[in-house]
Amino acid sequence: MSQLNQVLLHEQSRVGADLDAWLATIGGQGLTRALAEPAALIPLIEEAGLRGLGGSGYPTFKKWQFVATQPNAQDKYLICNGNEDEPGTFKDRLLLQEAPHQVIEGACITALACNINRIIFYINPDQKSSLAVMEQAVQQWRESQWFVAIEKALGKELELTVRPSSGHYIGGEETAAIESVEGKFPFPRGKPPFPAEFGVFGKPTLINNMETLSNVSHIVRHGAQWYRDLGLGSSHGTKIYCLSGDVLYPGAYELPMGTPLSTLIYEYGGGMLLEKQLKAVFTGGPSNTILTPKDLDVPLDYDSVRERDSSLGTGAMIVISEGTGIVKRVAEYVNFFAHSSCGQCPSCKNGTFYAAQLLTRIDTGRGSRADLYALMNLCQMLPGSGRCHMLDGALKVLQSSLHHFMDEYEEAVNR
Repeated sequence: MSQLNQVLLHEQSRVGADLDAWLATIGGQGLTRALAEPAALIPLIEEAGLRGLGGSGYPTFKKWQFVATQPNAQDKYLICNGNEDEPGTFKDRLLLQEAPHQVIEGACITALACNINRIIFYINPDQKSSLAVMEQAVQQWRESQWFVAIEKALGKELELTVRPSSGHYIGGEETAAIESVEGKFPFPRGKPPFPAEFGVFGKPTLINNMETLSNVSHIVRHGAQWYRDLGLGSSHGTKIYCLSGDVLYPGAYELPMGTPLSTLIYEYGGGMLLEKQLKAVFTGGPSNTILTPKDLDVPLDYDSVRERDSSLGTGAMIVISEGTGIVKRVAEYVNFFAHSSCGQCPSCKNGTFYAAQLLTRIDTGRGSRADLYALMNLCQMLPGSGRCHMLDGALKVLQSSLHHFMDEYEEAVNR
């Protein structure tokens, strides 16, 4: 397994599930400050510029604000989302295994900021090591003085639980996670109402990714300017980039937000396998768009990548070298989405299945020009027709591949 590269991991030590070791190094300092002045937390996170690091890049303080300003129900929920089931993405499981207390402390500070008393660590059941480590770590927090202090500050009963997710890819979507926590199949819900208003059992609910929460205690400890200064250019903070594919040194690298793609691939990744030429990079996992060699200079942050008509997503970078068939790779990814569809939306269930069939036919030399036109039509007709973003993700990578590599599709149907 790839090891978490300690580049800018906010001075943390590898303390595993030992709470005392975490507290003896840097742990607890952020939480102490949060307990002293919880009302200052949301403005601090806004000033720091922390964004959701699970894929959306949405300003974190806004999500917190929505939940914090909801009427003070007896219970408010925080789902710490670690479902992570997308090919090429493996950052959350490493954070959970190697720095669980960093995640838990960040979640507790978040709870203080938003008056949340039900914290759920929602983890993919296939990540058995992550689940075991978190169970041990959470139990230590339940037995600690911090638990009592947080409960006293909230003025209501605090609950920390570790819950396996459904194991379905779609279970990572916010509203599907809520359904799963309630014990139901993870069908995504329609919006509105939004989770901040009507979430778990109808209560205000905040959903944050594990990497987002991992930054919180360090921001509170060091201040907003410290976090802003970690980034490059106009970017703030750091990002864990999951580098895989045809590079010498695949792994998870935490680097300044805004690190150029070329630096990630050639400096940290060691360059291309067998000294081949770079052909493409699937960004944010396979549910996003493709970057090509002309984009090697792009800073890896949400806004810069968006300017290239792409998306940073989870920060996963799947590198493809010359000689790899794009049609075959896209067919594999779209087939993954077809099997992952929850079936609630006919456009998603049927559309991804049909697209996967067409791609397989074209890739194996049995496709026709009519099949290619059908793929192009699906990219025009189906976006926005699903309840969640899964269908759009499958179509996005398909459409991007058609835009950049139409010559390969043309060659495949002209065999």
